[in-house]
Amino acid sequence: MEIGMQALLWLAALVLFLAIEAITLGLTTIWFAGGALVAFVLAILQMSLGVQVAAFCAVSVLLLIFTRPAAARWLNRDRVRTNAQSLVGETAVVTERIDNLAGSGQVQVHGQYWTARSADQSLVIEKEKNVKIEEISGVKLIVKEV
Repeated sequence: MEIGMQALLWLAALVLFLAIEAITLGLTTIWFAGGALVAFVLAILQMSLGVQVAAFCAVSVLLLIFTRPAAARWLNRDRVRTNAQSLVGETAVVTERIDNLAGSGQVQVHGQYWTARSADQSLVIEKEKNVKIEEISGVKLIVKEV
């Protein structure tokens, strides 16, 4: 069985896409490798170039749309939020009265002290109260009383 020039070009494209994917490890070209594989098979079956290109485009787009979100979730399943972002949703203790108008407030969470502001601009939160960390704005925790 003789492999035609078109099949060799699709095979080269497949190898190129797989090599780029191996280097980047970012799910960037794997979808196009799938399209190139289908086009390679169609070239071996001696389908027209138009059918090969259409199949390459269709398969690449379909793989990108339908499998990328699931693949990204699978790759990120063990990823742990790090640093400050891991504090969102945690409970902290107010160590200095939080008053947005006065520009004061501090909380302690996981043994660390953070400047804090109330999510409700008009609400003052007294010392020793428990608060939930809603978000992080710069170096300040935005909190809500529990």
